[in-house]
Amino acid sequence: MNQDKLETEDIDEVVDSQGIPLSSGDTVQVIKDLPVKGTKITIRKGTVIKNIRLTDDTEIIECRVDDMKGIMLRTEFLRKKG
Repeated sequence: MNQDKLETEDIDEVVDSQGIPLSSGDTVQVIKDLPVKGTKITIRKGTVIKNIRLTDDTEIIECRVDDMKGIMLRTEFLRKKG
């Protein structure tokens, strides 16, 4: 019984810039203009991103922005919407 408690405490939780837990499928909003490496595109502050996917890294999520697939964003620049 104690082992179950320890295992749940060891699991890292993915949180946004305000400390609110995130899960796959959530909708988030960008809180800062973010240039996309390798392109001339900038993800603007206030952009709403739907259906995020969590990665193995608790500080990074994967998403689709304006028909660009596989964009990786740091959670420190995101705020959970709704």
